[in-house]
Amino acid sequence: MGNAYAGQILRVNLTKGDWKVEELDMDLVRRFIGGRGLGGKILFDEVDPNVDPLGPENKLIFVTGPLTGTGAPTGCRYMVVAKSPLTGAIGYANSGGYLGAELKFAGYDGIIFEGKSEKPVYLSIDDDEIELKPASHLWGKSSTETDELIKAELGDQWRGVDTRVSCIGPAGEKLSRIAAIMTENSAAARTGLAAVMGSKNLKAIAVRGTKGVRLADAESFRAKVAEQVDVFRDHPAYGQFGTMHVYGTAAGMALGNVAGALPTRHFSGGTFEAAEAELDPQLMRETTTVRQKGCFACPIACKRVSKTTAPGFEGHGEGPEFETLCLLGICCGVNNLQAIIKAGFICNEMGLDTISTGVTIACAMELYERGYITDAEAGCKLNFGNAESMVEMTRKIGLREGIGDILAEGAYRTAEKFGHPEVFIGAKKMEMPAHHARGLQGMGLGYATSNRGACHNSAMMSSHEFPAIGTGTVTKGKPQMVKHAQELAAVVDSCGLCLFPTGVLMQEGILLLFNEATGFNFELKELMLAGERIWNQERLFNLKAGFTKADDTVSRRMLEEPLPDGPAEGNVLRLGEMLPEYYQLRGWNEDGIPSAEKLAALGLDHVKSSNKI
Repeated sequence: MGNAYAGQILRVNLTKGDWKVEELDMDLVRRFIGGRGLGGKILFDEVDPNVDPLGPENKLIFVTGPLTGTGAPTGCRYMVVAKSPLTGAIGYANSGGYLGAELKFAGYDGIIFEGKSEKPVYLSIDDDEIELKPASHLWGKSSTETDELIKAELGDQWRGVDTRVSCIGPAGEKLSRIAAIMTENSAAARTGLAAVMGSKNLKAIAVRGTKGVRLADAESFRAKVAEQVDVFRDHPAYGQFGTMHVYGTAAGMALGNVAGALPTRHFSGGTFEAAEAELDPQLMRETTTVRQKGCFACPIACKRVSKTTAPGFEGHGEGPEFETLCLLGICCGVNNLQAIIKAGFICNEMGLDTISTGVTIACAMELYERGYITDAEAGCKLNFGNAESMVEMTRKIGLREGIGDILAEGAYRTAEKFGHPEVFIGAKKMEMPAHHARGLQGMGLGYATSNRGACHNSAMMSSHEFPAIGTGTVTKGKPQMVKHAQELAAVVDSCGLCLFPTGVLMQEGILLLFNEATGFNFELKELMLAGERIWNQERLFNLKAGFTKADDTVSRRMLEEPLPDGPAEGNVLRLGEMLPEYYQLRGWNEDGIPSAEKLAALGLDHVKSSNKI
C-alpha cells in the first residue's frame, strides 16, 4: 500500500554536475500537500528572498502533487517554483500535458535544481538512470525542435514516444523575463521562470517512467474516480457536449464581452466590437481547428490543434486559449483570428507567456500612439489593430531583436524605459490577464493581493462574476470570496489538479480523492487550512523580499479612470473598500503583515513575519 507520493526528491547541482536522491519529508507534505505548497516551502527554507533571481543562488523547483499521475480527473499538473525575475516576488507557474505524471512514474515527486552549469545541458531521467547530457547543439532551437531532437537521440522510437520533454525556447535562453517553460505546447507560463532555467544553462528535462503510482486504497480510489468522471460527462460546461469541451477556453469570449470585462486596446475599454463575430469560437472551430486534445487523465480535452492558411500568417500548432485570443488580439486591438493564432504559435516555439507578451505589445502600442515611441524606435507602424506588426513584434521579443530586446523585459520595464511607467497595466510588475479589473471587483482585489502578481488563477473570481451580469461591480462580500478562492486555488495547485473543473469536483470532491489516494483522512477544514498556510507562507517570502502593503495594488488606470463602455461603464476598481476587510479576514495587521496569533494557528510561528529582518 502506498500514499500517492513517490517518496523521493531528486536534487541536481548544476555547478558540480552531480545529483542525489533524497527522501520526501512526509511531515512536510501533510502540512503543505505537494506541488505549489511544497515547492514554496522548499524555496522559503533554502533561498534567500533577496537573491538575484537570475543568479546561481536562486533554485528552480519542479514538483508534482499527490494526485498527479493517479488517474484523478485532470490529475496531470506539475508546478515550477523559483524567485521570479519578472516580479522579484515568489514565482510559480504550472503546466498540464504528461510530464508531471511521467515524473511520478519514474519515482520522483520533484526535482530541485541548484547552481549553474558551465555549458548548456539537459537532464535525462529514465526511472533510476539519471544523466546530465550536453545541450550545446540544442541551444537556439525552438521548443518543438528541442523535443524532437532529444527523442531522436534515444535511438529507439518507442522509448521516444514514452519520453516527455519540458524545455525552454530561445526566449528563455536569452533571459526574457516573460519567457515560458514549454511541455509539448503546454506552458508553465507566468512569472518568467524560463529565464531562471536559461540562467542555469538548463535547456530541458526529459523523463520516462515505468513504476506507476501506489495509492492508499487503489480499488476504492478507482471507484471514486469513475463516479467523478460520470459527473464530468453530463456537466453543461465540461461534459461531452459542454462548451469547454466543444470550444475550448475560447468559449468564454461572449461572456467576457457581455460582462464588459475584456482588455480592449490595452484596457482602455471593456467591450470589443469583433469579439462575438471575428473571434467567435464557432468560427474558430469551423476554420482553424484541426482537432481537440487533452492532457493526462483529463475528461475535458479543452486544448486545440490548429492550422492557419491566411497569407503571411501560415502555420500549424496548438491554441489559442481564451487568454491568448484576448491579449494578443483584443488587447492589441487586433480582430484578425489567423494573425492571433499565428502569434500564439510563435510564443509556443519561442517559449513565451502569451498573456505577458500580448500585454507588453499592447503597452508598446499605447506608448507609440501617444508619441512616446517613434517609428524609428519601433521599426514599424505600431498602432492598435495592426495585425502584421503584432505578429512581427512577437517574433522580435522571442529573439530580443530590435525593440524586441526592450519588450522582452516585460511591460513594466518597457513603459519605464520610455519614461512612462504609468502606462503599465498589471500588479507587482506582472502583466494583467484578460479579465478587466474595473468590471470585476473581486478579480481586481485578487490581482492586487496575489502573491505572484496580476493572476486570474490565484483566485478564479471570473467564474462567480462573469455569468451574473452586474455582480462584478459589487464589492460587498468580495473580500471573503477572494480569500476562500485563493486558498482553494492553493489546494488545487498543490494537489496536482487543473483549476478549470474546480466547480465540478467542488472542494468536497477534491477532499474525497485526496483522502482515497493518500490515506490521510483529512477533514475539509484541515485541507483548507493547508491552503491558508500555503498562502501565508508565500506572503512571508514576499515580505522578506521587501514587498509591503504598497505593493497590494494595481495600475492607476484601474483605480482612477472610469471604464468608458459596457455594463460596467463608469466603474473603477474600488480597492480601498475591500482591502482593509481582506487584511482583517486574513488575520493580518493594517500593514498587511500576518499577526503572531495567525502564524501560530497555521503552524508558521517559527517564522518571524516582519519584512525588516
